[in-house]
Amino acid sequence: MTVEPEEIRLEPCEPGRLSADELKTLFLFEKLTDDQRTWIAGHGCTMRVPGGGLVLREGDPAEQFFVLLSGTVSLTRRVGRDEVQTVRTEQRGVYMGATNAYLRDDGLPRSYQASMRALSDAEFFVLSAADFGWLMREWFPMAIHLLEGLALGMRSSQAMVGERQRLQALGALSAGLMHELNNPAAAAARATGALRERVAAMRMKLGKLAQGKVAPDRLTALLNLQEEVIERAAKAPVRTAMQLADLEDELGDWMDERGVTNGWDVAPVFAQGGIDVDCLSEIESRLDSPELLDQAIHWIGYALETEQLMSDVEDATGRVSSLVNAAKQYSHLDRAAHQWIDVHAGLDSTLVMLAHKIGEGVRVVKEYDRTLPQIPAHPAELNQVWTNLIDNAVQAMSGAGTLTIRTYREDERVVISVGDTGPGVPEENRKRVFEPFFTTKAVGEGTGLGLDISYRIVVNGHGGDISLRSEPGDTRFLVRLPLSEPASA
Repeated sequence: MTVEPEEIRLEPCEPGRLSADELKTLFLFEKLTDDQRTWIAGHGCTMRVPGGGLVLREGDPAEQFFVLLSGTVSLTRRVGRDEVQTVRTEQRGVYMGATNAYLRDDGLPRSYQASMRALSDAEFFVLSAADFGWLMREWFPMAIHLLEGLALGMRSSQAMVGERQRLQALGALSAGLMHELNNPAAAAARATGALRERVAAMRMKLGKLAQGKVAPDRLTALLNLQEEVIERAAKAPVRTAMQLADLEDELGDWMDERGVTNGWDVAPVFAQGGIDVDCLSEIESRLDSPELLDQAIHWIGYALETEQLMSDVEDATGRVSSLVNAAKQYSHLDRAAHQWIDVHAGLDSTLVMLAHKIGEGVRVVKEYDRTLPQIPAHPAELNQVWTNLIDNAVQAMSGAGTLTIRTYREDERVVISVGDTGPGVPEENRKRVFEPFFTTKAVGEGTGLGLDISYRIVVNGHGGDISLRSEPGDTRFLVRLPLSEPASA
């Protein structure tokens, strides 16, 4: 649905212009020379807006410079679908509008950074952006050089620091991912090496069984026993470390009594497979051959260990696969930039990517409302928000505490809450946490751009809102995202 924008009605008012002497009563022009005020008087005009009328709109091209002569005005900024009032004033002489018109043209469009509305009948002295920019550059060249250097320097610095922060975050995530991948990869390599040895031993044992001129019916019985034992091991209950140790002792004693060679080496394999003494006794009775028992125990032991090693390989490679899928989900390299998403998928993949940084001292609690519908979003950008919020929470707790990720619905928005049990944010800092370059971390530990970037992604990029609630032991960042696409203007 297309919404027609509100019309701006600036009307000329008597006498249409201000004299040089009248301009001198405005603090902005009082220090200028008579000639300068005369020039401004000749290039400006007076305009009025009735109470309730819109004077300028956030995002429109910045084409005029306004000085308030009378009335009350308010400045507002869009936060999601809401208009948040930032300034309300009736002070004569305050200015707004194209305040950066003096900056040299760098090809970037200049737009109003806020909306201004007249709360009562208001009158303004108005200069065009071109005239205001010209007088500033011509009359105050040194000041303009300083202001341009400050503005462009801050812009460049913010861009460089932001890029550096993104690279550092990428490096940290890569290091964490490599650490997480190393464990299952190393486990798979170890299991593969051991598996090669066990398969070689099985081939040798099979040769010895054949050389022993085992009757075909006995060899068939042995192979059937092997399959039955493996099947029983797959269904064996999980035992504690103490129970496994006791079972190893029982199996070792049983094997020693029957002269099984290296029974101490085979018993742990049978115990790990959940095979007890009753099962060994059944094997002994079905073979009915003391001479064949020793070789049969080792043969079945090799088969059991082979199965265990293959399970280890399967678990390790499965872990690698899940980590790779989490990395793909996090980066969304194979998906469209904007799509309808389930926010829980991004939260889960971010937790996987940050698992190494979260550590064992932090308990992660997920309170998800799985009935939430999908929302329109840029998932890779939102994952950057989750990364910043979770990383800040972990650092605030110094590696020990509870990280709570909660999702729920609030009217026509989805709310994602990232909470920690750290010391909290002091009251004097709560209003500044989203300011660029503001940080409470030690020098070198933060750039002060993480929350600023998160704010711009959520508010400007998704039409949502992000806020902070904090007290000692309970700090929560609340991200509110709309359930539907914003209406086009």
